[in-house]
Amino acid sequence: MLRTFALATAFAATAASAFADGHSKNIVEIAAADERFTTLVAAVTAADLGETLSGEGPFTVFAPVNDAFAALPEGTVESLLTPEMKGDLTNVLLYHVVPGKVMSGDIAMGTMAAGTAMDGATLCITKSDAGVMLDDGSGTMANVVIADIEASNGVIHVVDKVVLPGNAPSC
Repeated sequence: MLRTFALATAFAATAASAFADGHSKNIVEIAAADERFTTLVAAVTAADLGETLSGEGPFTVFAPVNDAFAALPEGTVESLLTPEMKGDLTNVLLYHVVPGKVMSGDIAMGTMAAGTAMDGATLCITKSDAGVMLDDGSGTMANVVIADIEASNGVIHVVDKVVLPGNAPSC
């Protein structure tokens, strides 16, 4: 709980600067300016998705922080960042992106909404008293720890886990 509060507090400064300049920064620029997203930015770069996610959009990005990538099994991130795994890395990253701008308030309380991620897979987005969560169908629930960081081309929701495609969630 303290870690989530610290993350929320620290990220508020970054979010405030994006709000102060009228959302002039795009999703990639906001992530690149925050040291908690260095692994995500490295992955976006390795997958050649920087131009796409800097584009017009709008996009909703469920952005895992460095700790979320570090919690994956040992060697997973390093393996995904190799040129041979570019396709798999792209699928993992696009599984965290939904076309359109989905603000947390757009999700009705107590319902489960099936979003279609940019990789074409189903991503379940749930809102309850516990907050907004993603379900990849494997039992992994990623919690949105900071919601609604607006960018010029969409919105970022910070998540505490990396969700992986390949399971068929039932929404």
